[in-house]
Amino acid sequence: MFEKAERLKRLPPYLFKEIDRKKAEVKAGGVDIIDLGIGDPDLPTPSHIIKALQEAALVPSNHRYPSYSGMLEFRAAVSEWYKSRFNVDLDPEKEVLALIGSKEGIAHVPLAFINPGDISLVPSPGYPVYNTATIFAGGESFFLPLTEEGKFLPDLEGIPAQVAQRAKLLFLNYPNNPTAAVADEEFFDKVVAFAQRHGILVCHDAAYSEIAYDGFRPPSFLQAKGSREVGIEFHSLSKTYNMTGWRIGFVVGNREAVEGLGTIKSNVDSGVFQAVQLAGIKALKGDQSCVERMIGVYTQRRNLMAEGLRKAGFKLAVPKASFYLWVKVPEGSTSAQLATRFLEKGVVVTPGNGFGEPGEGYFRVALTQEIERMAEALDRIRTVQL
Repeated sequence: MFEKAERLKRLPPYLFKEIDRKKAEVKAGGVDIIDLGIGDPDLPTPSHIIKALQEAALVPSNHRYPSYSGMLEFRAAVSEWYKSRFNVDLDPEKEVLALIGSKEGIAHVPLAFINPGDISLVPSPGYPVYNTATIFAGGESFFLPLTEEGKFLPDLEGIPAQVAQRAKLLFLNYPNNPTAAVADEEFFDKVVAFAQRHGILVCHDAAYSEIAYDGFRPPSFLQAKGSREVGIEFHSLSKTYNMTGWRIGFVVGNREAVEGLGTIKSNVDSGVFQAVQLAGIKALKGDQSCVERMIGVYTQRRNLMAEGLRKAGFKLAVPKASFYLWVKVPEGSTSAQLATRFLEKGVVVTPGNGFGEPGEGYFRVALTQEIERMAEALDRIRTVQL
């Protein structure tokens, strides 16, 4: 019998693994499952990106070890995209690093900057990896509650002074998962000032920046004055171009932080398959009408689900960005109880408490099914006794 390391014993159960287990139980009982739980786009990767991969995969040199940092051509494409999208100038050699998906980079950054006993400031509810990555590095998470009253933004001024002194990292994520909240440049200015006062590295997860509605364009953290001195931003091609399985993303910003993360990566992985990077270049530099069409699909789904859930008696804000709905649980039920009742009807949603204690009283809906299936899910939800 092999005893597991203490770091594994400290981990909370991984949220989606438990959901998969329950889902399998119900499915085995013959129930048709409509999965609105996990944020995995159902839309296909655009054909011009697939074609670029097919062509690149036929070139023998692309099958050798890639650069640890990513092809300079890929990093230059990221730099050009940031200039076009956010008017942010980046040095592709020093301020851009290719990742095997943004999750990988987020999971590794505490290894570069957290020592045992150091603190990461982690939003709650939030993406579970911020906390688990801190645990792996021997650090501690101090959770920042995201509440409706606070517009699901962390109260930085409410952080105790002794905590701020020990903090090395601050994780942020806007547009937000799971709450779908957004942040403006005024908030990012406050984040920069806070980070400068306390010598904290800001790690902004911007995976959902391109999924936005009604003409809204989420800002980049790097648009804030002084942000390059204190922060980095993680991005991914997964959600923007429906490339979740391709595993390609990037981190940009403060060159010392980028270098530190790159040092960790060069010791634990061998980079992104070069053919995938070439396809990524095509995604970033190619025709962006595919993104506009995707937003059109998500807009229809958002409107259908938001209106349907409200008519069914649920309270929620219609999101300006992301492909999530953050829905209040009616009084008399917990998040887990309601999610279980939905699952018995074959509809999977994510209980809010799975993202952290402040998520209790909510559930998350992912807009990642065809609209006909979402309409069917609404029909089933209406039969649940609230």
